[in-house]
Amino acid sequence: MRNRSFLAVLLVSIVLFSASAQKRVLIFTKTTGFRHKSIPKGVETVQRLLTAEGISTVHSENADYFCADSLALFDAVIFLSTTGDILSNSQKQAFQQFIRGGKGFVGIHAASDTEFNWPWYGQLVGGYFSRHPEVQEARINVLDQNHPATKHLQQIWWHKDEWYDFKDVQPGLHILMNLDEGSYKGGGMGKMHPIAWFRTFDGGRTFYTGLGHTDESYDVDNFQKHLVGGIKYVLHME
Repeated sequence: MRNRSFLAVLLVSIVLFSASAQKRVLIFTKTTGFRHKSIPKGVETVQRLLTAEGISTVHSENADYFCADSLALFDAVIFLSTTGDILSNSQKQAFQQFIRGGKGFVGIHAASDTEFNWPWYGQLVGGYFSRHPEVQEARINVLDQNHPATKHLQQIWWHKDEWYDFKDVQPGLHILMNLDEGSYKGGGMGKMHPIAWFRTFDGGRTFYTGLGHTDESYDVDNFQKHLVGGIKYVLHME
């Protein structure tokens, strides 16, 4: 049952959003597992970038937002380094209906370390986190230079981050970028090591990027443009 403070916030949001034709995004950062220190920097950066694009944002860790009336306020949801089991059964159902209504989903970094026992979410995010070596620089091969999330990049991008291995990678993903495991130590997926992708799924658009572990990554212009492009894709703005 939602508490009074949440209802008050929701009512204010309804008033503010109803007066605006802007696209609206919920940035969700609830964690029940490992918590990334970069979450505050990530939220601040994403909010600043989207404000500059004329996109309204709300940041919350309150899963009560995942009900029909609350989600109706938004055009997309961003899971920014969420971890663990974060939604109840009724909240999962509301989220499914949100996506099936044509809305968007963006997963950043540990969004793939979330809801391992919910098969629908595994399909939505595109793959689950498996393991990672230490933070280091690696070569990214950009496979698609036409998508909004990668059109600003050269074919090769050197970037320092924490490089996830994935399991249960879903068929039908459109791979945007692939890691060159020969360029860093500890990769375990082989020649095909996707690190960012997009797809349409169950009525909505989705975008996932494995980048974004460190505070410093959010200061990188190429990564900022990568995020904005992916978000605008799921919002049907590109």
